[in-house]
Amino acid sequence: QVHVVESGGGLVHTGGSLTLSCGLSESVHKIDLIRWFRRVRGRQRELVAGIAADGTRNYADDVKGRFTASRDNAENTAYLRMNNLSPEDTGRYDCNVVYSDAAGYTYDTLAEGQQVTVSS
Repeated sequence: QVHVVESGGGLVHTGGSLTLSCGLSESVHKIDLIRWFRRVRGRQRELVAGIAADGTRNYADDVKGRFTASRDNAENTAYLRMNNLSPEDTGRYDCNVVYSDAAGYTYDTLAEGQQVTVSS
């Protein structure tokens, strides 16, 4: 069964950087979209960044200019480079992958993600 594979969380100081990666455990026909959501206790899950199959990217306003999403289509993996981190970026980053098979069926998977902690 295909599942999401993630890595990259950790603890950094304010101003530091981390890179999250997200992909699938095996090759699929097409990955349509990869997104990262952030969960913080007491707040709703919020979309942080996403990258579509055509390379289109979208970002939450508070990360624009600091976070960059990229894809390695050969590896079915996407990356989220997070620069100039602040304590407000602290949270658990869940990865969502939308993919389709050769028959045209679409699958939407969400994995509990990586903890990112930024100390002041």
